Order: sequence, then structure tokens, then C-alpha cells
Amino acid sequence: MTIALDRPGVDGVGAAVEALREWQDDGAPPQPHPGDVGWFHRFGPEATAAALRTWSRDGRILAVGLLDGSRLLRLAIAPDALRDEETARRLVGDVGDPGRGVLPEGRANIEAPPGALLHDLLDVEGWGTDEPWTPLRHDLTQPVEDPGVRIEVVGPQRASERAAVHRAAFEGSTFTEERWHAMAAGPLYADARCLVAYDDRGDAVAAVTVWSAGPGKPGLIEPMGAHREHRGRGYGRAITLAAVAALREMGCSSAFVCTPSSLVAAVATYVSAGFRALPEVRDRTRGDG
Repeated sequence: MTIALDRPGVDGVGAAVEALREWQDDGAPPQPHPGDVGWFHRFGPEATAAALRTWSRDGRILAVGLLDGSRLLRLAIAPDALRDEETARRLVGDVGDPGRGVLPEGRANIEAPPGALLHDLLDVEGWGTDEPWTPLRHDLTQPVEDPGVRIEVVGPQRASERAAVHRAAFEGSTFTEERWHAMAAGPLYADARCLVAYDDRGDAVAAVTVWSAGPGKPGLIEPMGAHREHRGRGYGRAITLAAVAALREMGCSSAFVCTPSSLVAAVATYVSAGFRALPEVRDRTRGDG
């Protein structure tokens, strides 16, 4: 049967997420995680559904795309379809035709798993590469070092504090208490935790959200940040250790995160907390022309 492109709608989000969950594996190439959809849910269920695309053959989902903005497609592909020519050609055809409702005309980026045949076909179509990102992974078979600061699990009563730390960590962030509640109301938050670190004065200094894909599967850190007024004091490392410990308690096999390679301090923070840097990856990019 031919491969069908679909917009799953609110009722179809669960099937797309289950596919992402199934594809998570410590030995597989890095690709979007159910937690990426969970974090996107801060914009609400309708917006989350509108951002998803699926490609299926004979009723089985082969690829899931998350539009992180109108011009960035974050693409996950079933491990046994990474080198499937029919899948790759259908994906390239759909991202290249604005009328199919995936990417608009002109400038666009695609995040896709390393080693996918898709990359070879995008080369032929003239797609270039963007700035490098560093994936990092932390094995969770051993106990995790104590973070050395007070860590609290965030519930609704601390949502405003969690959101405030995030805005102070990421310039231009629009994360609010209302968006935290929208994220927490989503079905994926049952497999997530938000953590906040506090200094000796009781000030919130760093925060993180972690996402499980299920027992024995890699867990995701998305996002993590230290308050800009409290940087350089080890709080980023402390909240990262707390995140790793939380994922281990949730039964995850490893902790995974991906950060721009240009953020040298962020990469160093993860490495100092026990993460191992994996080979760099690059988004595919198409210019305005």
C-alpha cells in the first residue's frame, strides 16, 4: 500500500505518541521523544494536534513530525524504516510541496535521525546543514550523586515559581503559569516531573522538566535552565543531577538531552553531571531561494 500523510487531530495524538514511545532505544539514533510532544502541550491540546503530522503504510505509523514553529519540522522515523526508499521519497516529496501542509515555501529546517536515507535525498534536493547540536546521554544503571541543594517536585501550587525560573533562564521565553497548567493537564504529563532547585536563602535558582517514555526506555530532559542571576554557582549541575535521579526513579534506562554545540557552558554542565557527549548532529536547512 502507498504511504499516507495525515494530520492526526486531538483524538489521534495518542497513536503518534505511542509510535514515538516504541521507537525510543538507547542504541538507536537520537530522534524526537514523547516528552517533546508533552512539552509542546503547554500551548494546549488543539495546538499540539495541529503541529503533528504522521506518515503511515497499511495502518502502521512509519514517521511522526512535530512542527516546532511553522518552519522547523522535528521528524522521527521508525528504526526499520530509516533506510526505506519509499518512506524517504514520500517524506521528501511532502516537505518539498507547500500544498501538502507540512512546510511552507522558502526557508525551512528539518531535524531528522542520523543515518536516515532521507538525508541522502535532501542532499540531492539541495538542502544544506545548519549549526551543530550535541546529543548527550547518561546511563542510569548506577546511583546518582546527591545534588547538594534542596530540590522540590513542582505541583500546581508552585507553577508560577517554576515558570518564573524558566523565563529567567531563557531570554524571550513566553512560558507562564497558565502554560504550565496546560502542559500538566496533558496526558503525557503523567510520565513527567518538574523540579526546582533552591539556594540557602530559599530562592528558586534552577528548574527542569523530565519525561519518561516508559520503564526501560530513555528519558528526556526538556527543558533545563538556571536563573540568570544565579549562574556560575553550580546550580545547573545540581538540577541536572536531580533530573537524572528522577528519571532513574521512574525506571528509565538512560537520560537524554540535546543542546546547541555553541552553548559550551551547557554542554560542560551536562558532562560534569555524568553525561557522555555523542557525535554532533545538524538540522537540514533550505534557504529562502
